[in-house]
Amino acid sequence: MPVARPLRAYAAVTAAYWAFMLTDGALRMLVLLQFNALGFSPVQLAWLFLLYEIAGIVTNLYAGFLAARFGLAATLYAGLGLQIAALLALTQLDPGWSVAASVVFVMAVQGVSGVAKDLAKMSSKSAVKLLAPEAGLFRWVAALTGSKNAVKGAGFFLGAALLALAGFAVSLWVMAVVLGLILLAVALFLPPGLPARDKSARFAGWRSSDPRVNRLSLARMFLFGARDVWFVVGIPVYFHAVLSDGTDEGRRTAFFIVGGFMAIWIIGYGAVQALAPRLLRGGDSTTKAIRWAGFLVPIPLALALAAWLSGGPQDWLTVTLIAGLLLFGFAFAVNSSVHSYLILAFGQADRITRDVGFYYMSNAAGRLLGTLLSGVSYQLGGVALCLAVAGAMAALAWLATLRLRA
Repeated sequence: MPVARPLRAYAAVTAAYWAFMLTDGALRMLVLLQFNALGFSPVQLAWLFLLYEIAGIVTNLYAGFLAARFGLAATLYAGLGLQIAALLALTQLDPGWSVAASVVFVMAVQGVSGVAKDLAKMSSKSAVKLLAPEAGLFRWVAALTGSKNAVKGAGFFLGAALLALAGFAVSLWVMAVVLGLILLAVALFLPPGLPARDKSARFAGWRSSDPRVNRLSLARMFLFGARDVWFVVGIPVYFHAVLSDGTDEGRRTAFFIVGGFMAIWIIGYGAVQALAPRLLRGGDSTTKAIRWAGFLVPIPLALALAAWLSGGPQDWLTVTLIAGLLLFGFAFAVNSSVHSYLILAFGQADRITRDVGFYYMSNAAGRLLGTLLSGVSYQLGGVALCLAVAGAMAALAWLATLRLRA
């Protein structure tokens, strides 16, 4: 059943997705910087995000069925509502709790946020398949994905700035209120038929019968693992340690700088994703996916070698890491954009929510693997080992992408 006023529906879905990703990026930086300042180890910081990623795997496994059964609008509203609940729950964190109690509580709340994020993501991405004309699918997908990441990047800076200026609890309340207003606006303006619910839908066939979808999902898992190995814990903690002088003023300044770098990286990543259809004009998309997966591999390996040779924090190493990670972001963004197009191109319209759900389940599995390895590798071998593991994951992503030719 076609959706009435496709452009209005696309705008409503995009606005909801933007609002969600703004708070998602801000929440990640709030939690990471707050607990790093409280003295949590890299492994303990990684634990805070593990249930978030595990929840993403489980959610994506069932999200396609839920969207088919209850409609995409219902899963989108559920994602926004759960994120508001997670933000409000975190305001109840008591500084007097033990480290173990704090970790368990934050893990549980982050798990709720993980469910929320993947419900919102699956709903928004699947909606594009139903709303966009087939001829312009790559452009529409790139616009949604690129703009989403630019907004999430702004959220990273927002989270760091709010923590420095307003504190942890006040920041959470501000974001919850804003997201509540967005949810109300989307509920009022989202047109019906996105799509009509199928009461006969059953949880079955979650793994695609198209081997291209399954192989692309495997490549996606390793691709995001390669990013999160350094992105989640390693680089933020390393930069904070290098930039902070141990005073309260120094820590606040480091919050701004670390949050600013992470924001610039994500915003740049989103901008490249949005431009990817122009950068990759013409030619076979599978060939492009293989070529760009290969371009990514040597970047983290070269940075790992530089970090190992430096013998410790150096000014030239910091500059090299910033430049190298921005280059990594460019290649990663092109890879991600091609993947986002291919999953919708490969996916079948009558089961698109299931194919997208399975694909993003693999995405969440990669983030889970990367998050765990980020804390462990940084604690065992510092930033050099973090980047070396990222290079190994990028190589596995390239090998998996090669199988798309089969």
